[in-house]
Amino acid sequence: MIRSITVLALAASLIGSVAAAAPSPLAKAFGNTIVSTYPDGRTARLWLQPGGTYTAQGRRHDPSSGHWSLKGGKVCLKQSKPMWTPFTYCTAVPSGGVGSSWSAKAVTGEAIRVKLVAGRG
Repeated sequence: MIRSITVLALAASLIGSVAAAAPSPLAKAFGNTIVSTYPDGRTARLWLQPGGTYTAQGRRHDPSSGHWSLKGGKVCLKQSKPMWTPFTYCTAVPSGGVGSSWSAKAVTGEAIRVKLVAGRG
C-alpha cells in the first residue's frame, strides 16, 4: 500500500514537472508589451510575467496589477490593485510574435486593436 502511494506520488510529480516545463502560449508576450489602441487613439499597456502576474497602464495612464490565468484558450485577467475587482476579463491569447496585431474587445466592450511590441515600452 505504501509502495503504491509512493509510485502514485512520483507519477504525479513527474506529470507536474512535464506540465511546468511546457512552454506557455503566452511566452512570446513575456518581456514585451501588449499595447491596446482604443477608437479615440489612446493606448493602454499590459505586461505579463511568467509567474501569473501582470502590471498595466490604462489609457488614462492609471496603473493597475493583478493575476492572469489561461482558460479555454483565452488569457484571463483579474485585477487586484489599485483595488480588487469581482470580475475576470478574458480575451484571445496572442498567436503571433513581436509585431503581430489583432482585433479584440476591451473590458468596456469597445473594439480595440492590440499589438505585441518588443521590450517593456
